[in-house]
Amino acid sequence: MEPIDHVPEELQTVRDLVRYAASRFNEGGLVFGHGTDNALDEAAALVLHVLHLPVDLPDGYWEAKLTRSEREAVMARVRRRIEERLPLPYITHEAWFAGLPFYVDRRVLVPRSPLAEWIEQGFQPWLDPDAVERVLDIGTGSGCIAIACAYAFPDACIDATDADADALEVAAINVQRHQVADRVALLRSDLFEGVPKERYQLIISNPPYVDRDEMERLPPEYRREPRTALAAGEDGLDVVRRMLAGAGGYLAEDGVLIVEVGYSAEALEYAFPDVPFLWLELERGGHGVFMFTLQQLREAGFC
Repeated sequence: MEPIDHVPEELQTVRDLVRYAASRFNEGGLVFGHGTDNALDEAAALVLHVLHLPVDLPDGYWEAKLTRSEREAVMARVRRRIEERLPLPYITHEAWFAGLPFYVDRRVLVPRSPLAEWIEQGFQPWLDPDAVERVLDIGTGSGCIAIACAYAFPDACIDATDADADALEVAAINVQRHQVADRVALLRSDLFEGVPKERYQLIISNPPYVDRDEMERLPPEYRREPRTALAAGEDGLDVVRRMLAGAGGYLAEDGVLIVEVGYSAEALEYAFPDVPFLWLELERGGHGVFMFTLQQLREAGFC
C-alpha cells in the first residue's frame, strides 16, 4: 500500500483529495456502512468535514485549491481511517439521523437505524403526531431516536433510557445541542427497571440484536463500536425477549411498540412461530422493524 505519511504535491484541489482518499480506502480494504456505503462517498464526507464545507458543495468548488495545512489535516484523518479502522463518525464526531446532526464517539453506536424514516412520518397512520403525549426510547445510546422523536411529536415528553452511564453522557451532549432538555429526560435503566409507571403512546427501541456467530464475523469497523450495544446472546434475541415480556405494562391502549431487530427477524419468527409479527416496510433500505399494539401483545401472550 502506498505510504500516506505525507501529502503528495500533486494533490492540490478538493477533488484531488477525495479521489486520492477513495483510492487508498479501496486499497486498504476498508468496510463502510456508518453513514456511507462506498469509498468515494466516504472520502467526500471526510474531506468536506475537514474543510467545513457542505455536502451539497457547488460544482465550482471541487477545483478549489487547498492550503498545505488543509491538505495535511485531511491526510491525518485519512491515515487514521485506514490505520485504526475507525468508523468515520468516530473521527469527525458527527453523524446524521433523521436529517439531524449528532455528536458521537466510541461510547455509543453510530446512528444508522432505518427507524429514522418512520420517525419522520410520525408513525402514521398508527399514531397522530399531534396527539402523542409520552414516548419511551429504550437503549437510547447517542439519544438520536429520542431527540428525533422530540421533533416528530411536538407536544410529547420523551423518556430515554440506557443501562450504560457513558452512553447517557453522550446523549446529554446531544440533548443540549438540540435544546430539548425540557422534553427529553435521560434515565439510567436496564430496559424497564427504572422507567416511570406511565403509559406511553410510543415505545421505540433499537436494542442489541447481533447473535454470537455474527459477532465473531464483524469487520474491524463494527468491532470498534461498544460490544454491549450489539451483542445479544446465542440467537441475538436476549434483549428483545425481555422487552416483549415487559412492554405490556407500559404501552398505552392506543399506543404502538416499535422494535428493530435487523437480520435477527428470521430468528425471532422461528422463536415465536405462532406470533403474527407485523414488519414495517422500509423505503430507504434496512429490514427487521416490527410493530405491536397493546391488544396484539395480549393476543400473542406477551402480557
